[in-house]
Amino acid sequence: MSLKFDLIKTDGNARRGRVHTAHGVFETPAFMAVGTAATVKALTMEQVAATGTQVILGNTYHLMMRPGGDLVERMGGLHKFSGWTGPILTDSGGFQVMSLSNLVKMRPDGVEFTSHIDGGIKHFMRPEDSVHIQHQLDSNITMVLDECLHLPTTRARAEKNVDMVTDWARRSRDAFVNRDGYGIFGIVQGADFPDLRERSARALTEIGFDGYAIGGLAVGEPQEVMFNMIATTTPHLPTDKPRYLMGVGTPLDILGAVERGIDMFDCVMPTRAGRTAQAFTRHGTMNMRNAKFRDDPSPLDDKCGCPACKLSRAYLHHLIKCNEVLGATLLTQHNLWFYQDLMRDIRDSIEQGRFQEFKTEFIKNYTGEK
Repeated sequence: MSLKFDLIKTDGNARRGRVHTAHGVFETPAFMAVGTAATVKALTMEQVAATGTQVILGNTYHLMMRPGGDLVERMGGLHKFSGWTGPILTDSGGFQVMSLSNLVKMRPDGVEFTSHIDGGIKHFMRPEDSVHIQHQLDSNITMVLDECLHLPTTRARAEKNVDMVTDWARRSRDAFVNRDGYGIFGIVQGADFPDLRERSARALTEIGFDGYAIGGLAVGEPQEVMFNMIATTTPHLPTDKPRYLMGVGTPLDILGAVERGIDMFDCVMPTRAGRTAQAFTRHGTMNMRNAKFRDDPSPLDDKCGCPACKLSRAYLHHLIKCNEVLGATLLTQHNLWFYQDLMRDIRDSIEQGRFQEFKTEFIKNYTGEK
């Protein structure tokens, strides 16, 4: 395995690191912009890069459905196809097992998807198939195929899930083609049962991966439960490998997860919010449809350097009210810029040994609580 991770500094359980890939380096803790279908919605790849984003995420299921792994491979891989030159991680399709559950049939050897596009054609995906498609996509970080469970669930269902995804992880690892600057991550499951999380983490560590993800969280459970499962899991993961919390999340979720030893994050929240008139700022979120911004000359966030913050709230409100595409583009780029500024500040605070101080100060400003 040849994906290199440097652990540069720790501050309590918070970690400052660096991941080396065939398409460049990214600094951790890192937030990955979600580019499900080879596009970060509403932005060009140049606009994504301008936010400070260093790594993006694609989705194996959606890219399998269209345009197809074979076509992307003929186009030279996802980097050349999309125009993104930096590192790419691809989700395996495991989340769609949950999100498209009405179109899914589970089998011991894989998943049968009924097309969400036309409702007719069926596609069967084994762990080996998911890894092969991700190889066609030329993904720097391949994720093993797993099954993401709804919470709450029964212990018997969670045990069955852990056993199955452990077997699938081993099969995925065996199918992965080792090459310089590429790696494969295992995914810890176990629902909200601490002993099952530990069992899953130990089993994956025994198999051996370039990194380890924590899946099956941020699916509706209380934040306290999510934090407890992270704190339960991370002590059983290798310290010299990156740790990825899948599908998270809000700025406060990210701070709490970094505090518990997580290195990598992804979430559709900043881009989806940008397309629905929501702006993240250091003083909380703003709904730019709100009439109070109609004649507000101030910027969204006076500490942000993005293009949207060179304009007035009044102008952004105008764009949103007129349903102008530019409004969605500006707010999406702003939100990613905000997230990347947050990650940079987190990294700096860990290097300086003041993460807890930064976390307290950020939360105070963001929530308005004294």
